[in-house]
Amino acid sequence: MAYVALIVVVDVGVYGAPVSVGQNARDRADRLGRQRAFEVRALDGSANNQAHARWGRAGTNYRRLAPAHYADGVASIVEGPSPRYVSNRVFNDIGQNVFSENAISQWGWAWGQFLDHDMGLRDETPGEHAAMPFAADDPLEAFTNDFGELAFARTPAAPSTGVDSPRQQVNTLSSYLDGSGVYGVDSSRLEWLRDGPVDGSLANNTASLLLPDGYLPTVADRGDAGAAPPVELMGRLHGTPDRARVAGDVRANENIALTSIHTLFAREHNRIVASLPKSLSAERKFQIARRIVGAEVEFVTYNEFLPSLGIQLPDYPGYRRTVNAGLANEFAAVGYRAHSMIHGQFDIAFDTGRYSAAQLDAFRADGIGVGDEAGASALNVPLTVAFGNPDLLPAIGLGPVLQSLSAERQYRNDEQIDNSLRSVLFKIPKPGTTDPSACQQPVIDPACFSGVEDLGAVDIQRSRDHGIASYNDLRRAYGLAPASTFAAITGEATDGFPADSAIDPVKPIDDPNSLDFVQLLDRDGNVVDPTSDANLEQVVTATRRTPLAARLRAMYDNVETVDAFVGMVSEAHVPGTEFGELQLAIWTKQFTSLRDGDRFFYANDRALPEIERLYGVTYQHTLADLIRLNSDATVPENVFVVG
Repeated sequence: MAYVALIVVVDVGVYGAPVSVGQNARDRADRLGRQRAFEVRALDGSANNQAHARWGRAGTNYRRLAPAHYADGVASIVEGPSPRYVSNRVFNDIGQNVFSENAISQWGWAWGQFLDHDMGLRDETPGEHAAMPFAADDPLEAFTNDFGELAFARTPAAPSTGVDSPRQQVNTLSSYLDGSGVYGVDSSRLEWLRDGPVDGSLANNTASLLLPDGYLPTVADRGDAGAAPPVELMGRLHGTPDRARVAGDVRANENIALTSIHTLFAREHNRIVASLPKSLSAERKFQIARRIVGAEVEFVTYNEFLPSLGIQLPDYPGYRRTVNAGLANEFAAVGYRAHSMIHGQFDIAFDTGRYSAAQLDAFRADGIGVGDEAGASALNVPLTVAFGNPDLLPAIGLGPVLQSLSAERQYRNDEQIDNSLRSVLFKIPKPGTTDPSACQQPVIDPACFSGVEDLGAVDIQRSRDHGIASYNDLRRAYGLAPASTFAAITGEATDGFPADSAIDPVKPIDDPNSLDFVQLLDRDGNVVDPTSDANLEQVVTATRRTPLAARLRAMYDNVETVDAFVGMVSEAHVPGTEFGELQLAIWTKQFTSLRDGDRFFYANDRALPEIERLYGVTYQHTLADLIRLNSDATVPENVFVVG
């Protein structure tokens, strides 16, 4: 249900009281003239575009820029090489850290994920089973999978599609960057999140969000966990579902970085509410805070996040009612999947005495390393421990987690994906494992896990499931010239395997030695010794024994059949950016339409300067400002860049 309202902002000054009833008629008229009724964004995004009320609304189909690509033209998944087979030969980083060449911090991927959960979520009702093969005898397979296949369920077809017309998919969220990750897209979730009774009416809720002890509420914090809004469970939360935290988006528990950002903005909402005059109604204070938070999300995105990654948008032309801000399927299913950026570990520095000996022992028992990082005490939190473990955030503290994201670079946005995502996503060490920390540091130990979940393979299969065009056809759709050879995709000199005695000359694609790294370089082009400490922190360029183009050629019939996701992540980066040509084009187009097609975009919203004039509350905060205002973290001015 959409939640639409008008908010009347009355000029009472930052600390002032309402004008008295006994003032003369001229003063009363002047006071009424200074009132402004501001339209409130609908929770579900409806009627943002008044001529096209469904554009960008939750529950509408993803848009398509290229024709749907199905085997039968309607719904059947296009065949191709096994996603796990491709993953083992393209996405497999064999434990080598390769960092952003532009020194982008872990805030790059963390903010990107927070945004993703603000604007897009496919219908996750289980669809047809479409499992991916798992070949235990693959010479490049290092993991054991007791299930014999990789589970995959298709996204359900949007109503009235997939039979007589190409299958489409539904975006269950508002496409607009409107803070829905904080507030949700329906009034029932919002009511549960707002402090006060849950009785089917928002009228008696307070202006503040429910934040017990300054952290997101658990599903059990209102008594009946079963009555809480839906949340996704993953990893260890399957065994402790009552510990799941509730936010505007169902995925807030995926990892502690994501949970920390949800917590940050819930605190920011309450900070704004506390700064407003007590004379305002709860609803007015709530809507002012919500409006500011939504603008802050946009302000950080367009002034810090995108520029740091090298995205340069055209000048803002003002709101354009002809622009549909709805998410493109190509963006959601391919372009925005930057999973290679995600670091496999959080290094969280802390001052001596912050944690007791008992707390440190509890961290160790959870699989967290307690050691030294750049001369300071640090918690080394493997991503596998951070998955589905929301109680870890208050145990460590919001400030240290937020601070850690700005202190270390994210991984390079390339074709390589850390095994915590590529092989054991949301998995926990199998029963009987005596030292969980050893299973996950410094690299994932395959012997500790008995199942495989591969996010890279899912990225390939989801693209096929959604009928996304092939790599070259997607380039054409975005106005780019198609690649004529595999080497043209990667920017390498050749797409042939080398005459190297270390690899099998008959079938080099199946030789594990084909993935060996033969040269490692730091940001300045200096050679890095693979046995040195610098190997763990300084590598930005890693050359393998075999060209990526050769491996692609060995798996695909010709360049026209390359999966869009595989080709996209295999491209050489445009200088000064974190992206190849295709991904850069996809992001640029989508974020331009999200800006230009949003009637409430911060630069077009006349209510924001009025709110600042009346109450001294501004949206113009950097992410560093927001972190400092709501935590004890010490962060640099630009948290998106390290050093």
